Amino acid sequence: MFGELVDRISPRIQKKNTNFREALEPGLKLAVTLRHLATGASYSDFDEYSEEVLPAVVTAEQWQQIADDFRTKWNFPHVCGALDGKHVRIKNPKNSGSLFYNYKGFFSIILLALVDAYYKFIWVSVGAYGSASDAQLFNNTELRTMLEENSLGLPDPDPLPGDDMNTPYFLIGDDAFPVSSCMVEQ
Repeated sequence: MFGELVDRISPRIQKKNTNFREALEPGLKLAVTLRHLATGASYSDFDEYSEEVLPAVVTAEQWQQIADDFRTKWNFPHVCGALDGKHVRIKNPKNSGSLFYNYKGFFSIILLALVDAYYKFIWVSVGAYGSASDAQLFNNTELRTMLEENSLGLPDPDPLPGDDMNTPYFLIGDDAFPVSSCMVEQ
């Protein structure tokens, strides 16, 4: 039955590979969706492969490599990740009122993610109400706290290319996120 479902829905959910990333197989997408629908499990419950998919801790050397990759690939020095939120469309859960109804006019949960220069996840938060903004979510994360407390382990400030003044390493995000010494609007 699973194979029949994959065959039937593949044309509707198959994405194309790009220069930046390989598309997920339709069977994998279906399996994850069915598991969620069957168990009601949230993303945090899907921890069997978490160590392979998300780093538990990013070391100083890994942050430096991420920054080097942003500089090489995107000509954007000192960037240690790109942060953004994505609304994932859902059916309105019973008795939830407008908690999941977003400003785009549909029901959703939000995926807030930090990615490296190759769009690989470094950090994620999944499952927040669609009615929340990216800034609200970010303001209540351990990621923001660690950035503000300088405990994330980003490389020590050093000069930008062609400059002699030290500049901190930072994350980039759109105008939904507050600009600070550790967050720059892209």
